[in-house]
Amino acid sequence: MTPQLWIWIGFGAFVLAMLALDLGVFHRRSHTVGIKEALTWSGVWIALALLFNAGVWHWRGHDKGLEFITGYLVELSLSVDNLFVFLLIFAHFKVPLQYQHKVLFWGILGALLMRAVFIAAGVTLMETFHWIIYVFGAVLVVSGLKMSFEKDKEVHPENNPVLKLFRRFLPVTAEYHGGNFFVRRENLWRATPLFIVLLMLETTDLVFAVDSVPAVLAITTDPFIVYTSNVFAILGLRSMFFALAGVMNRFAYLHYGLAAVLVFVGAKMLLAGFYKIPTLASLLVIVGLLAVAVAASLLHAARRPRPAETASPMQANQYAEP
Repeated sequence: MTPQLWIWIGFGAFVLAMLALDLGVFHRRSHTVGIKEALTWSGVWIALALLFNAGVWHWRGHDKGLEFITGYLVELSLSVDNLFVFLLIFAHFKVPLQYQHKVLFWGILGALLMRAVFIAAGVTLMETFHWIIYVFGAVLVVSGLKMSFEKDKEVHPENNPVLKLFRRFLPVTAEYHGGNFFVRRENLWRATPLFIVLLMLETTDLVFAVDSVPAVLAITTDPFIVYTSNVFAILGLRSMFFALAGVMNRFAYLHYGLAAVLVFVGAKMLLAGFYKIPTLASLLVIVGLLAVAVAASLLHAARRPRPAETASPMQANQYAEP
């Protein structure tokens, strides 16, 4: 086998080992993830990403190191927008706090597989049909503009075609059954609402990948850099969700920053045939856009009068397991 293949195998083994350690050791029993635990795991995943970036920088050079950290930052920042949708899905289905980590774990595992397919398809298309880069660029610009005008996010499970199709083949119980995705009742297998939530997360990520994968492809078309930057961002998504769930409402202008990032990387693709924007310049622009959005959000939150202390959406929807 070639050294490049061994690198892919080694990275895949590392990811599987970390996932097994996460679910099999640290989260073997379902429990409510506190903010301290979430922040600790967020720090662990960010540290691992930075260590991996140092390795890429050392073994593959300065340019590849910049491509990885820029792709990672783009994917991580766009993932934050997805967290708002996850929060709405959990609140809509009133998912008990102790089972949310399990749903996110399996949802992200499915996301890793879908990203691999999307990235392989995207890289192949760009290598085969150079003009597809302009299609991807246009999609990102339109998505960014759409996001900038988007108001409150909503979830409508009744309009999800995947859920409609699934319900035709397998009945769904009205109540949760612990952390089970399926239960056997009256000699028939039935899905639980927890599995419906998992399907919602997967279909949400499928839509999200349409923007996020081309965004990273605007930085680099190296399959290894694109996939690894995606994987590290996705692996840290669960802990980031629990760390940010209670303070997401403070980032009122973040979606404008994310929209600007999408428009920028889309424009970068559209200009590829005329001028190639250096990766370092792209990194600085992306960091600047996100920094401005976060600073504006925090300033806005600080100026707002503080309402009476209320429970977060996740806490408000917690209820005893039937």
